[in-house]
Amino acid sequence: MKKNKRTQVVTAILFLFFTALFLVLTGRFLYIQVSGKVGDVDLNKWAEEKRTASYNIPAERGKIFDKDGNALAYDRPTYRLYANVDQEHPKSVKNVKKTAKQLAPIINLEEKELRKRLESGLNNKKAKQIEFGSHGRKLSEKQKDKIHALEIPGIHLMEEAIRYYPNGDFASHVIGFAKKETSKESDYGTRMKGTTGIEKEMNEQLTGKKGRISYERDLFNKKLVDPNEIVQKPLHGHHIYLTLDQKIQTLLEDVLSEADALYQPKRMTAIVMDPKTGKILALSNRPSYNPNKPVGVENWYNDAISVPFEPGSTMKMFTWAAAIEEGVYNGSEGYKSGRYRINERIQPVPDHNGGKGWGTISYDEGFQRSSNVATAKIVWEKLGTEKFLDYLKAFQFDKETGIDLPGEMSGKILYNWPLEKVTTGFGQGSTLTPMQQMKAATAIANEGKMMKPYIIDKVVNPNTKTVKQENKPEVVGEPISKETADAVLELLETVVYGKHGTGKAYQLENYKVAGKTGTAQIPNPNGGGYLRGYGNNIYSFLGIAPADDPKLMMYISVKQPNLKKADGSYESGSAPLAFVFKNVMENSLHYLNVEPNQEEEEGTKSTTLPDLVDQPVKDILKLEKEIGLKISVIGKGKNIVSTNLEKDTEVYSGDHLIVITDSIVMPNIIGWSYRDVLQLANLLELQIEVEGNGYVTSQSIPEGKRLTKKDRLKIELKPPTKKKK
Repeated sequence: MKKNKRTQVVTAILFLFFTALFLVLTGRFLYIQVSGKVGDVDLNKWAEEKRTASYNIPAERGKIFDKDGNALAYDRPTYRLYANVDQEHPKSVKNVKKTAKQLAPIINLEEKELRKRLESGLNNKKAKQIEFGSHGRKLSEKQKDKIHALEIPGIHLMEEAIRYYPNGDFASHVIGFAKKETSKESDYGTRMKGTTGIEKEMNEQLTGKKGRISYERDLFNKKLVDPNEIVQKPLHGHHIYLTLDQKIQTLLEDVLSEADALYQPKRMTAIVMDPKTGKILALSNRPSYNPNKPVGVENWYNDAISVPFEPGSTMKMFTWAAAIEEGVYNGSEGYKSGRYRINERIQPVPDHNGGKGWGTISYDEGFQRSSNVATAKIVWEKLGTEKFLDYLKAFQFDKETGIDLPGEMSGKILYNWPLEKVTTGFGQGSTLTPMQQMKAATAIANEGKMMKPYIIDKVVNPNTKTVKQENKPEVVGEPISKETADAVLELLETVVYGKHGTGKAYQLENYKVAGKTGTAQIPNPNGGGYLRGYGNNIYSFLGIAPADDPKLMMYISVKQPNLKKADGSYESGSAPLAFVFKNVMENSLHYLNVEPNQEEEEGTKSTTLPDLVDQPVKDILKLEKEIGLKISVIGKGKNIVSTNLEKDTEVYSGDHLIVITDSIVMPNIIGWSYRDVLQLANLLELQIEVEGNGYVTSQSIPEGKRLTKKDRLKIELKPPTKKKK
């Protein structure tokens, strides 16, 4: 009885316990069912999250185009290979040996190594998926198709974009390049960011905003019949259109590469601009690099805007422009070339021919010959250093150009001491970038209006097909008048076509050129002045064509080219510059359908003068007919006593040979140039007084009067009447 009673009590207790437990659990389940929560977890949301797949939709980085819409940079799809090694997943790798054998030849990885990686992943219970290093990244469309065709279990491909530059090193310092950097916003932990060039300058506009897609799925990652799909479209980055002309840029790249191979310079820079708008049509530097493989790069800097240097004689065009604008310039006025000292405490300024000079010549001829002495006298005596500084600032040499590229630096005007102020006039001491010179030169080529250089034409939003930004030509100053600009252009033309011009090598076949040569010294990095030795210079040329109606302006600089020829002789510093300029400018003008303005001219006759002293006058007179030499015989003697042109001088048609005999009488010099009168005065030791400028219209000593060394000749000069064009 006691035993039964004990059993009944235990049974009753157990019944009550399980009944209570059942009520608690049932109550809990009812609560969960009604409330939909377990603790702080909302089961509806939890279930939705578990069966919902959510992915980012990557945004494309904006493309970069040339002015005609040719793509220069864009995102190219590539593929990343990975293997699912989660053995609990129904779609993981099943047959390692077979998988390795099929994949190895496609991704160029040894079968043994591939099998080893797969086995390592499968043996790691924590691993869900593995990748295959560089062999599994940046796979092409063709590789992707081969892998898909095999339908290998557990093998998957993920699309990812790389930045691609279809033209290689084409304008690489302008376009720049973008590379991946760590980012929380990307599915892969990285995103593209511009590092140099336009890619850097316009990185914010080029960068898009990712989208997102979510849908409900089953256990096998298949969409449900009613997936409740939500799609937020990505906003792709803006497209950038440049002012670059692909054909001109390609031509420039090809010619620079040829010149680089021929002359092996340390540096080369070239810019092609429309001087009436400021648009950059082509720009390149050497050394260059391929932005698709930016390794072993010798020069990251865009030298055209980032590396100021002493410009040399290209600076003289701005010095002359300032003097003409101020009304203090008389082109026919003579000065003594060779050396010039502003005072006894300062070292003299020499002309570039070792300070020998060319005797007394006119300032116009000094410009043709690129005379440092003429420049120094203009700055110190004609303009004054303070007024010259005003013009340096008017041409904005004291600031950056504002071009829409990163990394621009301004040169420095070195203007503390008198000699520095003078040497700045011929491009020594003070520094400028090529782009600063091009900007200033637009005032000369564009009727006095100075244009801001720019390289971004417009910015387009591909999502809305609207233009978000469009650049227009901008006048940023008028340092000189139209009349001064025209006068300087004429002087620049004489540099190329004048008898004494330093730019003869830059003549084109079909177009007249106006331009200025430059030879800049390079500071010795070890101190002690400048580098010595032939070729240790920066040679440059700034050319404008056609001269009468400029359509293109081009700057080229070449640093330390190898000018030695196979026979041991040397080429001039203009050789690599002329090679680039003539090829690019001539072909670019033809491509732009610019009407040729170069008239066909008969070949110019020339000869080398022998020693004429003590020779019969009649023997030299035959040169008048043979080569068109203008000969003035002074005196009635039969033999030559002296001449204005020395032995071995190369003379051309139209040159003026002054022959002195005994029994000297005053010639008729009406119509002579001031330079010719100066040479006559030097030969006869006459003292002269000059009024006006241009050509002789009157003379104080009448024709036929016997001359003595004490005679004083007074002449009046007037400029020639210009014919209408």
